[in-house]
Amino acid sequence: MSNYFSIGKLVSAHGLQGELLLRHSLGKRSALKGVTVVFLEERKKSFIPYFVEQVTIKDAEQVYIRLEGVDSKEAAQKLMPGQVYLLEEDFKQQTASSAPLALLGFTVMDAQHGLLGTIEEVIEMPMQVLVKVLIEGKEALLPINEQSLVKVDKQNQVVHLDLPDGLIELYTSV
Repeated sequence: MSNYFSIGKLVSAHGLQGELLLRHSLGKRSALKGVTVVFLEERKKSFIPYFVEQVTIKDAEQVYIRLEGVDSKEAAQKLMPGQVYLLEEDFKQQTASSAPLALLGFTVMDAQHGLLGTIEEVIEMPMQVLVKVLIEGKEALLPINEQSLVKVDKQNQVVHLDLPDGLIELYTSV
């Protein structure tokens, strides 16, 4: 099974030819060079491939993208506000190593509780980053900020945290 990684979402239609505005979290200006296909999640865990015809950079966080078969403003609007995904190989090539999104798939180790799980989603907030980890089958949102982050071991793909007392118990107590 392929691993899909969310890079952002389609936020608006642009022009009359079906071009879309994609707001991404890749952490750098990117024209998605080398990416031939993106995936849209039309239903939960159902990823539909769309072939990329053209990508034009708007700014550091947005690009205009043309997808094969989407050739009118109406067709483009039907795809919004869709989440856009890349396959793991494309994702790793396109993401800046310093971007919080690059932490997807890393393992989380806590100073008190040890191994917590794998980062399944990265949520960027104005003052901090939250990562979604499954702990004992329950979804936990863990803060990554100056107080909680000990270090990021990129080579072994491990994020070391020292989380506040009681936070893990919120997710694990019955």
